Amino acid sequence: MIIRKLDQPVDMLTHVQGGEGIICRRQFLLPEDSCGAGRLFGVFTLAPGDSIGYHRHTGEYELYYILKGKAKVMDDDREEILEEGDMMQCKDGGSHSIEAVGEEPLEFLAEILFPNER
Repeated sequence: MIIRKLDQPVDMLTHVQGGEGIICRRQFLLPEDSCGAGRLFGVFTLAPGDSIGYHRHTGEYELYYILKGKAKVMDDDREEILEEGDMMQCKDGGSHSIEAVGEEPLEFLAEILFPNER
């Protein structure tokens, strides 16, 4: 299956998980096409100062992979700065948040996946 960028749905979301500002989400794979692997497969763009608020994952886990810019993340109770090429994983039962910091927009890949029960 090939899904060209122009065919990927784009949403503008406000105050995601209680965060600040407007977030652009481009879904490169829809959940119904993921063979049950997860429920979110997207590229997010946040302007400096915009954020996704602190939230918990139960029965799933989420990955953030930084494509461009700089992010301040909370990984459970630890604050870290991530830059291009860095990744964080919020495991099942964990909590996290992300905020665009610095001068340029933050672009990152986000995937919410379901644990494999093998």
